[in-house]
Amino acid sequence: EPRVQTALKYAGGVYLLYLAWCIFRAEGGTGGGTARPIGFGRALFLQFLNPKGWVFAFGALAAYTSVDGDPVLETAVITLVNATTCLISVVLWAGFGTVIGRWLERPHARKAFNALMAILLIVSLIPVFL
Repeated sequence: EPRVQTALKYAGGVYLLYLAWCIFRAEGGTGGGTARPIGFGRALFLQFLNPKGWVFAFGALAAYTSVDGDPVLETAVITLVNATTCLISVVLWAGFGTVIGRWLERPHARKAFNALMAILLIVSLIPVFL
């Protein structure tokens, strides 16, 4: 239904503008303490609840296996490639997080970062309404 789609588009746009405003005004800070990590076991369990992970895994199996191929070998290759890519991504993401976390401890840097993120969120709406 086109009217429902239009209403959802505008409602979503208004919501994202509200989020951009909240991001822009956010003070940030550390919250007064250090968060305790959830631990390996719980983090592992959460991976089984990740719908994007399941879609990715099944999509990779559907796209990169063949009917007449060796399913164990093909699955092993897919798993190895995905695990390697994931490890590299996690290491880069953690390194970036550490660096930017130190930088964002400064109030002026945090305010500039929040302003940039708010602007980028607003700019991301442009293709939706063109």
